[in-house]
Amino acid sequence: MEPIRIMPCLDMKDGRVVKGVHFVDLREAGDPVEHARFYQAEGANELAMLDIAATLENRKTRLEWVKNVAAVISIPLTVGGGISSLEDIELVLNAGASKVSINTAAVKNPELVREAARTFGPASITVAIDARRNPAQPSGFELVVSGGKQPIGKDAIAWAARCQDLGAGCLLPTSMDGDGTRQGFDIEFTRAVSQAVQIPVVASGGAGTLEDFHRAVSEGGAKIVLAASVFHFRILSIREVKDYLRSKGYAVR
Repeated sequence: MEPIRIMPCLDMKDGRVVKGVHFVDLREAGDPVEHARFYQAEGANELAMLDIAATLENRKTRLEWVKNVAAVISIPLTVGGGISSLEDIELVLNAGASKVSINTAAVKNPELVREAARTFGPASITVAIDARRNPAQPSGFELVVSGGKQPIGKDAIAWAARCQDLGAGCLLPTSMDGDGTRQGFDIEFTRAVSQAVQIPVVASGGAGTLEDFHRAVSEGGAKIVLAASVFHFRILSIREVKDYLRSKGYAVR
């Protein structure tokens, strides 16, 4: 079995790390470079950095933020926010990212995923999938774009399967219902995505306890577990999470 990976996430706004609940009510959570350095030293396997306001502000990812963080770590860095073209992807990768995460742009232009995977390799392309519960959709989950502001009437699980077909190397599904709540990952949503694809799935949104991380893997089928609040505010440490997963019999990178 592929070892489980732990991925802290830096949500960025105005040059600082922030964290909200249900994608709103943001609060300050520190300096991204300090966090990045700390997380690598703590044993993080990967790091995510999402420019959460880029799409809403109709601008590109702040490359200086990418460069600053990439300069202090050697673990893989996934960068998302405001990435909508092959040129954007190239600039972000050249700034030091190992992977890019595309979301709204992929929904608007699915061929971007195919072209990006062909140009830069599937391993460099993650598609982030934000969703909320909606019983009107076949799977019960509706795709949401523009930083959680715009539901678009499409089934999130069907979109996940299509992203795999288009060549994405990884999927990062986040449930708006669980984001920032520390009430646990949306296991039903994570599992639905995991069962629809063969590529790695990142569990995201709602981690609060060690058992939440275990359930994301054992019940949700996640290969990578992402969290923000519990790490930023030092509620849990990466070492604690890894030790707990090992105690449950999982190989952890």
